[in-house]
Amino acid sequence: MIDRFKTGACILLALAVVAVAAAATGATLTELAGYTGADRTQRLIEGGKKEGTLTVYSSAPPDDMLALTTAFEKKHGIKVQVWRASSENIVRRGISDARAGRHDADIFETNAAEMESLYREKVLHPVKSPHIAELVPQAIPAHGEWIGTRLNVFVLAYNTRLVRREELPKSYEDLLHPRWKGRLGIEASDLDWFAGVVNSMGEAKGLKLFRDIVATNGMSVRKGHTLLTNLVVSGEVPLALTVYQYKAEQLRNNGAPIDWLALGPVIARFQGVALAKGSPHPHAALLFFDFMLTDAQELLARRDFSPASRKISTTAHKLPFKLVDPKLVLDENDKWTKLYSEIITRQAR
Repeated sequence: MIDRFKTGACILLALAVVAVAAAATGATLTELAGYTGADRTQRLIEGGKKEGTLTVYSSAPPDDMLALTTAFEKKHGIKVQVWRASSENIVRRGISDARAGRHDADIFETNAAEMESLYREKVLHPVKSPHIAELVPQAIPAHGEWIGTRLNVFVLAYNTRLVRREELPKSYEDLLHPRWKGRLGIEASDLDWFAGVVNSMGEAKGLKLFRDIVATNGMSVRKGHTLLTNLVVSGEVPLALTVYQYKAEQLRNNGAPIDWLALGPVIARFQGVALAKGSPHPHAALLFFDFMLTDAQELLARRDFSPASRKISTTAHKLPFKLVDPKLVLDENDKWTKLYSEIITRQAR
């Protein structure tokens, strides 16, 4: 009886210690994430160096994320571990980690709609970085639990050896021309782009147009924007409808046979950064968060991205783009997933 009493008391004591530790960690994270004092950066650097590392869950292409993490590590001497996956898988893992009480991620770095999903699942922690004020207002959701760092602008990309400039479509209706039979490609999960284009045309008109395009000329569906862009370069997909402008620009500037064009309505969506609730390395995580809003903005611009900084102007910024509303995408996800599947992916050939 005494042994059982001692065992029970030990368990209760252990649970109390864990609870106190957890509360302390939460308070530290909340206090740090909301701190905007003049010594913020120095405080984060000192704490980050003691922590020594952080983990980022990212959907960015490996070469682009490597450029960012290398610059961060060189500046601060803090190691960045990256778990790369699709934006959908980042959401799944983020939610499963949270439900299991695992705290592996420090930072999430992915698309706006998936960030909004993580916010709704209460996986993120708000940050009051003083550098947020340097960004365009559209990059800052009212809840502040993720921040847009750059725009991904959807454009059409074409292989310059296989498609003549005079053949290029001037509207989506031009994709009905017989010259495009067997030559079109699209990314498998771009239902937010699809919803934006179709809604801008008028839903009934837009849905009919894309049904007719696929029925008349076919559509090759590929998973991954980088893959789709590289297939344009190789010539396997002569004209792709949903390539990120920055990736086509990167490859073109490196001498690849690729160029891009924008058809109205031009659709764009933010990719952002967020602090994970329960971040095990809060100082390092917040230092990386601030880095993405400052030094990384110039670095992203040099890599042909369209950063969210108000101080930097790029070609994509000058396009008359329409922003994806991540909340609308989530609220109407079932509808547009069904339509994109029925009209595009199931009928692809």
